[in-house]
Amino acid sequence: MQDRLRVAVVTPLSEEMCELIERLEPRVEMVRDQQLLPPVRYPADHTGDRSFRRTPEQQQRFEQMIDSADALYGLPGEDSAALRRAADANPGLRWVHTMAAGGGAQIKKAELSADQLERIAFTTSAGVHSAPLTEFALFGLLAGAKNLSRLQSDQAAHTWPDRWLMGQLREQTVLVVGLGGIGAEVARLLAAMGTRVIGTSRRGAGVDGVAEVVHPDELVDVVGRVDGIVVTLPGTAATEKLVGAEVLAAVRPGATLVNVGRGTVIDEDALAEALRDGRIGFAALDVFAEEPLDPASPLWDLPNLLVSPHNAALTPAEERRIAELFAENATRLLNGKELRNPVNTVEFY
Repeated sequence: MQDRLRVAVVTPLSEEMCELIERLEPRVEMVRDQQLLPPVRYPADHTGDRSFRRTPEQQQRFEQMIDSADALYGLPGEDSAALRRAADANPGLRWVHTMAAGGGAQIKKAELSADQLERIAFTTSAGVHSAPLTEFALFGLLAGAKNLSRLQSDQAAHTWPDRWLMGQLREQTVLVVGLGGIGAEVARLLAAMGTRVIGTSRRGAGVDGVAEVVHPDELVDVVGRVDGIVVTLPGTAATEKLVGAEVLAAVRPGATLVNVGRGTVIDEDALAEALRDGRIGFAALDVFAEEPLDPASPLWDLPNLLVSPHNAALTPAEERRIAELFAENATRLLNGKELRNPVNTVEFY
């Protein structure tokens, strides 16, 4: 336990939110200098204007602020190398909170020492994004069931076709790959709509609304009996290309695929082939293995694929929700309690 917590604000954060955190936990001092932070382009813009550059004098002040802090609100410049510098330069650094729900990947990239990973607690903003990402998942599933790409194609061609059947989620079975916070919320809402839900879990733990739980290793045996697949998994060595060529070859023809987890979970080359031959009837992706998506990527031009530029989680309330989560964790840290959303520093999720 400690009496005070000095927090360096190293990602764009409004004065209103800084004051909110200090009001919610008066033992916290939010140390910030708005001149040292890039201007925001939209609400909850954690990167800020990419053209922003600090002068050498400003960079020195920025690093001095970081090096005197007990904790960091965000990753400096969303840059893993800057995190490594902070961990090396500041032996008193005890806690770093990432803006992303999947901040583990950035921490892994910093290649911190075992001692640093032991000394510094890392937390993420997991849970803040569950509601908007769940809505995007439902949107993608509905777009597939209702054949949005066909509707758009006919509209563009000014074609009024003969009537054709649309799918209904209440008559479908959907596989939720990953039953964490987002996956559990997706499952809950799907079940409320009458959808039969299958979920994956390495621990086999049950979740409300999930009729059947399978191990991720069983994907290839399960995908042939579902109408839709929602991926919510983080990007780790264990999940990389988990939804690969073998799994996509086994899907029920015409299935819908939605990804609101991490782009590395899906083999994008195999997905492109599955979209071309109709094994995947429709896909809605908010995340990609490399972002921004390469302008030369074939994914852009597939008529049955919806590209969302990692935008599904962004809502006007995000900044406040992250600030409130941070304040709660600050109280826990100061009181010697377990933090919410700790990063697993073995698998980094």
